[in-house]
Amino acid sequence: MEKNAGLLERIFHLKDSGTTAKTEIMAGITTFMTMAYILAVNPSIMSTTGMDKAAVLTATAIAGFMGTMLMAVFANYPFALAPGMGLNAFFAYTVIGQMGYSWQMALAAVFVEGIIFIILSLTSVREAIFNAIPMNLKRAVSAGIGVYICFIGLASAHVIVANPATKVSLFSFKGAMAAGTFHTAGVPVVLAIVGILFTAILIAKKVRGNILWGIVFTWVLGIICELTGVYVPDPSAGAFSTLPDLSNGLASFIPASMDPILFQLDFSQLATFNFVVVFLAFLFVDLFDTIGTLIGVSSKANMLDKNGKLPHIKGALMADAVATAGGALLGVSTTTTYVESAAGVSEGGRTGLTAVTVSILFLLSLFFSPFFMAIPAFATAPALVSVGFLMFTAVTGIDFADPTEAFPCYLTIIAMPFTYSIAEGIAFGIISYTLINLLAGNRSKVSLLMIILTVLFVMKYIFI
Repeated sequence: MEKNAGLLERIFHLKDSGTTAKTEIMAGITTFMTMAYILAVNPSIMSTTGMDKAAVLTATAIAGFMGTMLMAVFANYPFALAPGMGLNAFFAYTVIGQMGYSWQMALAAVFVEGIIFIILSLTSVREAIFNAIPMNLKRAVSAGIGVYICFIGLASAHVIVANPATKVSLFSFKGAMAAGTFHTAGVPVVLAIVGILFTAILIAKKVRGNILWGIVFTWVLGIICELTGVYVPDPSAGAFSTLPDLSNGLASFIPASMDPILFQLDFSQLATFNFVVVFLAFLFVDLFDTIGTLIGVSSKANMLDKNGKLPHIKGALMADAVATAGGALLGVSTTTTYVESAAGVSEGGRTGLTAVTVSILFLLSLFFSPFFMAIPAFATAPALVSVGFLMFTAVTGIDFADPTEAFPCYLTIIAMPFTYSIAEGIAFGIISYTLINLLAGNRSKVSLLMIILTVLFVMKYIFI
């Protein structure tokens, strides 16, 4: 045991990071549990393009394993990677559904994006962008991501729902009662709220593993409700069973083949304008989503130095870039760093051992996918809301006494949930920071790279 502990110390430098192997493993389990939904959601989204759903599930798990392991090896950071939400929707519903391209061509665009990212990472361009963002804006990104993932958690559990009149509103228990759908739609909302309160109490009591225990507690409560008939699943209404599907016996634990989607890239339209537009759209969103996630999660973990820089960021960016290109070859949309990594960081994860734990769990999920796919959205919602709160505390570090600093931070924070995009929040922040400070006469506060980024963002809104 001591020999193993010594090996882990030499590889991950646990003491230097103020952590232990037990803490790192618990953090990894927590991160995985909060993002395990991707194993169910990604195949569902990608299969709308005609891709084999079972093959996509296998590819999603392997992409998560590969990308997260690369993060541990290249950077020794506790960040997890998997095919990204939002990017997969853009892949399926916009590039293929609206623009009419094949999924093979879309995979080629993702692969090209990954290659460009590798080049940008080697030349330190992405690192320079990260470092150019002012410290107050970095704190705003962290706080904005907190609000954003809280919104995701509440929406995924249907605590808040779309409303044609008010855009967003609370779930109507009265309406569910009248429609006779309370046991299908209403009970998960109740369970999510109970889970949020339970997790909040554990956080207040400083219970170790509070976020993970919140997930497990809510899931078990859901199982009990389903077994007693209080919760009635209806997949057609988005209310899925909390129980693992083992109807195929031992075959349920055998991973599906990736052959239908493996290496199925179509480069025949590489030189066309439309291909360039698609690849640039993937490039933009992934570039600033990744930078935003790294800023937010590393800020929460106090990994940034006094100048707001992240040590070893080149390795983290390279892991993300290689994972994107590799994921396209496997047959999935852009593989990116997950904001849910903040869940593990909040549990004390500080090194690549957390990432290795997540990576191994992705690999194991290939053989236990019925269990991981049974974790309902209402069980992960308490984790997302709680992590959102922990990340939002970064707002206290923003200098609100200076409007030229505070107003761009404000726009960054509110833009993320309102536009449902980390990248758009960063764009709002950078554009407003540059323009406000230049017009207010604070030229020395704005670097040349910030001006270049502002011009690129404005051009992006005009032409893409």
